[in-house]
Amino acid sequence: YTRESHTKCAVLIPQGEIMLSSKLLTLVLVVQPGRVLLGMKKRGFGAGKWNGFGGKVQPGESIEEAARRELEEESGLTVDTLEKTGNIKFEFVGETQLLDVHIFRADTFNGEPTESEEMRPQWFDRDKIPFSQMWADDILWFPLMFQKKKFLGYFKFQGHDVILSHTLEEVQEL
Repeated sequence: YTRESHTKCAVLIPQGEIMLSSKLLTLVLVVQPGRVLLGMKKRGFGAGKWNGFGGKVQPGESIEEAARRELEEESGLTVDTLEKTGNIKFEFVGETQLLDVHIFRADTFNGEPTESEEMRPQWFDRDKIPFSQMWADDILWFPLMFQKKKFLGYFKFQGHDVILSHTLEEVQEL
């Protein structure tokens, strides 16, 4: 290669080809007959949106341990059983880090939902979920989660509100 052609090749590589590193995250949805517990995110990533409870997996911690810890920190609830229901990877245009989100469902819990520094929990009837104030992908996979189906997904976002493309499939095993 001449240096000039090598430079041109480098310029022609589309941004999508850049390797994305992955950040491991958890999300827990507490579900009761006819309703779901969501939290209003008060600060940080996703502030101003209703969401499930979760966060980063710490070194030395399993994904499920992280899910339990984050649920307790953010809502005051503990759970005996967590059912893994989904795994969605999120790409944000211009960001080099892929968010690898492991989604769990809890049908029983201990304690009372309590506001934390990060989240304000509130029960919503299934037909009154505030999807317009949530991440745009939620409306697409919540029905699978409510039906106790397992799913894999990939969502590519422009900013925090626009889905450019996505895949979502029901699977037998996670």
